[in-house]
Amino acid sequence: MKNKIISWIKQQVKDAGAKGIVMGLSGGIDSAVVAALCKAAVGKNNLLVLFMPCNSHAEDLKDAKLVAKVLGLKSKLIDLSGLYNNFLRILPKAGGLARGNLKPRLRMSTLYYFANKLNYLVCGTGNKSELLVGYFTKYGDGGVDILPIADLFKRQVRKLAQELGIPQNIIVKPPTAGLWQGQTDEGEMGITYNELDNILDNFCNKNKQAAGKIKVDKIMRMHKKSEHKRKGAQICTIH
Repeated sequence: MKNKIISWIKQQVKDAGAKGIVMGLSGGIDSAVVAALCKAAVGKNNLLVLFMPCNSHAEDLKDAKLVAKVLGLKSKLIDLSGLYNNFLRILPKAGGLARGNLKPRLRMSTLYYFANKLNYLVCGTGNKSELLVGYFTKYGDGGVDILPIADLFKRQVRKLAQELGIPQNIIVKPPTAGLWQGQTDEGEMGITYNELDNILDNFCNKNKQAAGKIKVDKIMRMHKKSEHKRKGAQICTIH
C-alpha cells in the first residue's frame, strides 16, 4: 500500500511537469501521513508544508510543528487569523457553517499561491471515509490537485500512520477540521469513524449492513446529498 501510493505521487508530479508538492499540515493524522508519503515520493527539498492557523487551537499548531520536526520537513507559518477576521467584518452576518467554511477556503487560496510561485502541485489530505459522505469543504480542503489517501478508510490511515512512524499522540488525538472551538469530526457527524468505516465498507462492497438502520440511513443520505462535492461543476449541454 505504502509503496504504491509513493509511486503514484511521483508519477502525478512527473506528469504535471511540477517541481514538487505543497500541502497544509494541520496537526492531524491525515496530513501527517500524507506529508510522510510525499517526502518519500519527492524528497524533503521538493516538499513544502504550510502551517495555516486561523483562530485555531494552539495545540494543533504545536502538533503540526512536531510532525514537521520528526519528518524533517521544510515548513512555513502563514497565520490567516487576521485576514479571516477582517474578511468577516466586511461580510454580512451568517451562521457557524458559513463562517467556518471560510477557513479552509482561505487555506486553499494560500496553498495555490505557493503552488503557482514554485510550480508545485497542491496535495490534499482527504481520506475515503470523509470523501464518501462529503465531509470536506467544497473549494476548501477539497480544492487540490492530488489526493493520495482518498482510497483509504480512516482505519487504514491509522494503520499506515503506525508504519510510517507518525508520533503516537497524533494518531490517537480526536480528528477535527478546526472549523470552530471544540469541534470534532465524530461529534459533528454524530457517528464514530469505526462505525462510519464499517457502514461505508459494506456499502462499497454491497455487503449486508450490520449497523442499525438509523445510522445506515443517515450515512446513505450524507453520501447522496454530497454527490455534487465529488464531481466538477455541472455543465448545461446545448447540443
